[in-house]
Amino acid sequence: MNDPSHVAGVAQVIQAAVAPVFLLAGVAATLNVLASRIGRIIDRARIMEDRLQAATPELAVDLHARLRVLSRRATLINRAIALAVLSALLVSLVVAALFVSALLRIDLVVPIAVAFVVALLSLAAALLHFLREVFLATATLTFGGTRPG
Repeated sequence: MNDPSHVAGVAQVIQAAVAPVFLLAGVAATLNVLASRIGRIIDRARIMEDRLQAATPELAVDLHARLRVLSRRATLINRAIALAVLSALLVSLVVAALFVSALLRIDLVVPIAVAFVVALLSLAAALLHFLREVFLATATLTFGGTRPG
């Protein structure tokens, strides 16, 4: 088990695992952004819900409309978070499978490739949900109480 060729094989696995580990760091940074965004959405919704209790009927209609938009934004971010977490879990499994494959000399090329592709697709879907949330946030943006355009 400690022969030089086996040590060289493990070194190659470590080299192969570096790219997925960098991807994992990028997914973690994305999750940080998404978590911050959902926190801001929740804080804004709580403020509007507090204002709703003392609102006039006209203001209540506007607040309900804004709360619906915030709810939709929160749903999109929650989905993005779930997809990003799935991506991170799959990338972690890829790294673990690389080592298991090398140490136990088991051919896991196909499962590793499938897991990596699914991880990338999951990350892409998470980013699309994030983009949709950003578009929704900017579409409902008001400047001085009026909507542009």
